[in-house]
Amino acid sequence: MDKSVRMGIRVEGVVQGVGFRPFVYALATRLRLNGHVGNDVAGVFIEVEGPAETVDEFVLALHRQAPALACVDRVRTEPREPVGTGGFAIVPSDPAGRVATLVCADSATCADCLRELDDPADRRYGYAFINCTNCGPRFTITRGVPYDRPLTTMAGFALCPACAAEYHDPADRRFHAQPVCCPTCGPRLALLDPAGRPWPTPPAATPADGPADGPLAGAAEVLRAGGIVAVKGLGGYHLAVSATDERAAARLRARKHREDKPFAVMVADLDRARRLCEVDAVAERLLTDRAAPIVLLDRHRTGSPGPDGPPIAPSVAPGDRSLGVLLPYTPLHHLLLRRVAGPIVLTSGNVSNEPIAHEDHDAIARLGAIADAVLTHDRPIHVRTDDSVVRVFRGHPMPVRRSRGYAPEPVRLAWDTPRPVLACGAGLKNTFCLAKGRHAFLSAHIGDLENHPTLRSFVDGIEHFTRLFDVRPAVVAHDLHPEYLSTRYALEYEAPHRVPVQHHHAHLASCLADNGHPGPVIGVAFDGTGYGTDATIWGGELLVADLAGFTRAGHLVPVPLPGGAAAIRAPWRMAVAHLDAAFDGAPPTGLELLRRHDPAWRQVAALGRAGLNSPPTSSAGRLFDAVAALIGVRDTVSYEGQAAIELERRADRAESGGYRAAVEPGDPLLIHGADLIRAAVADLTAGVPPAMIAARFHNGMVDAVVRACALIRSGSGLSTVALSGGVFQNLLLLERTVARLTSAGFEVLTHRRVPANDGGISLGQAAIAAAQDRADLDHAHRDHAHRDHAYRDHAYPTASAATAHT
Repeated sequence: MDKSVRMGIRVEGVVQGVGFRPFVYALATRLRLNGHVGNDVAGVFIEVEGPAETVDEFVLALHRQAPALACVDRVRTEPREPVGTGGFAIVPSDPAGRVATLVCADSATCADCLRELDDPADRRYGYAFINCTNCGPRFTITRGVPYDRPLTTMAGFALCPACAAEYHDPADRRFHAQPVCCPTCGPRLALLDPAGRPWPTPPAATPADGPADGPLAGAAEVLRAGGIVAVKGLGGYHLAVSATDERAAARLRARKHREDKPFAVMVADLDRARRLCEVDAVAERLLTDRAAPIVLLDRHRTGSPGPDGPPIAPSVAPGDRSLGVLLPYTPLHHLLLRRVAGPIVLTSGNVSNEPIAHEDHDAIARLGAIADAVLTHDRPIHVRTDDSVVRVFRGHPMPVRRSRGYAPEPVRLAWDTPRPVLACGAGLKNTFCLAKGRHAFLSAHIGDLENHPTLRSFVDGIEHFTRLFDVRPAVVAHDLHPEYLSTRYALEYEAPHRVPVQHHHAHLASCLADNGHPGPVIGVAFDGTGYGTDATIWGGELLVADLAGFTRAGHLVPVPLPGGAAAIRAPWRMAVAHLDAAFDGAPPTGLELLRRHDPAWRQVAALGRAGLNSPPTSSAGRLFDAVAALIGVRDTVSYEGQAAIELERRADRAESGGYRAAVEPGDPLLIHGADLIRAAVADLTAGVPPAMIAARFHNGMVDAVVRACALIRSGSGLSTVALSGGVFQNLLLLERTVARLTSAGFEVLTHRRVPANDGGISLGQAAIAAAQDRADLDHAHRDHAHRDHAYRDHAYPTASAATAHT
């Protein structure tokens, strides 16, 4: 018989709120080990006692058999003296000490809960808040750690005897499931009118609907009648309409002040998603993943949800060949979709450019003028969290917006962060990041920091994260742009050290951190706007960069940004600026764009030439805007990047020809965008179709990037290229750039875990601040060692030195 041993075990990672203690209890019981398990601020602590071989098997299983929602970062063991006690127990949580545990993201409803939801014999049949240790709300209801019910927004819902029995039964799936509840003791739905009053006469549910559930039946009736319903979900409110009702979709656009940006569509199941769009194996995994993001998919040409079903309304995603699709991820969504014929639009519950509403009183105040009815419930949401958005690139997910289902689970870093870092992110698509050790905690998507409500969300989020993860930032990283609200916040934040970070360096450092690559690399950072070290507006950048620093190796030749921000909202202005630069102040006046804007274009050109409110910009995004306006795609935009997005849609994928831009060697090298403009004008004048011009422009940009990288490689010896910035969300550009660079012998890094757009900037800022901190520490250690060595030589001279002095 093996000698009995006792082992103290510490498990770190995402191990709270995921059923880890019940898993440990069941494992120890099955292996007939004695001891206990509990939560504390650092994760899960365990003591087990039994035969040495069995204890080893137990430790191995902690990694290999962990629950589905768990992510085990590290298991540490320490021998203890055997005590000989029998049995295994879950002991009370220990709230003392410095917080080191991780918090689980919210998770879509699991298959077991869905079976119970559909079972008329189950006491939770048709209950909109069914959950277990394997699914349901986590981060959005968490007020603090350890993750126990009193520190969640479920604290106000006392367990009924039946739920309490499940909660305390080690054999039950809901053993220590903190959000556990049922119709007797849990949250309840309510249907309200836009003023927040109870819905006058909610219709009775039919037997097929399950339990009598007036709020759900009433909301479904409003949707079927073409109304707008505000629906309270996991991380906030959404606005819903029938996705096949053009009038309803158009009304939602008008009330929400969202002119053109596509809406997401929720469908009941995977089969219905396939009827709408092309769904490959990777997209299927994303749609059914526990994170349940919105997945951007190519539409079928018919756009129909079924052979006999009506098509998706044009106003849902105007002119877009793709569609943002998601599946129900809460029981409430499942129940609602079953009562509504066809897919529904499910878009953020806000007026455009505001944060999503998540508190009930705020939802009524802000959404009452938009919604015809409000489907709500009484479980508070502690942290607002918008839906995540991903797309598939080369068989891998590529995040567009990292939020619900992913945040706040950390991005694992390949290097240590010597001192805790707060990175405040950019101005648009803002996220912030807290980094400590090898964990980077990115916030959920906050949005554009351009108004007080969004700034308040940003500030509140930082305060919550610093408490939740017990981080006291010693280093604060921020963008160079002095007018960003995130920069102003960083400059006022009390911390020993601040690190200003150039915008495009942050983009590339984000890509490096995403890939665990230290650099140096050739970095191509293409976006719309970034404050340069020379106080001009950068955006078409080639940098030689590592995490600690960079050199500007090349860029697009700058042109004026006529009218400043006005040129971003009106791409035709950028077309005029590029035409004026390409034709030395005398663009062909017969162009349709110039006729459309005569005589205003002459004033805009003069403004640019004079440099009046027209800062120079090397922006690649603005060049895409200019070509879009030039060929008649769009003169003005209602959301950031719209013209470039529509230019990509217009491009003829079958066209292989491309324009050729001069790449002028130098320090830095220059890519002449004017050559692309002149070639596009020549084709336009010759009657070449806009779709072909759009494709040739894309191909010309790819060619210029590849030749520029080859020139930099010849001088630097570097053969790895990192691609980042919002322009590389353009899949046509990205796919062809990666293919050409790979063919030219480059290793190419793209984003996998964080967005290429400004939503990933905060990770890059944090990585740069940590790298500089490591370099400073290394320098300090070397300096200290040098001084110590010099002191020893002076105080204790060698024999030869002493002899010389005598």
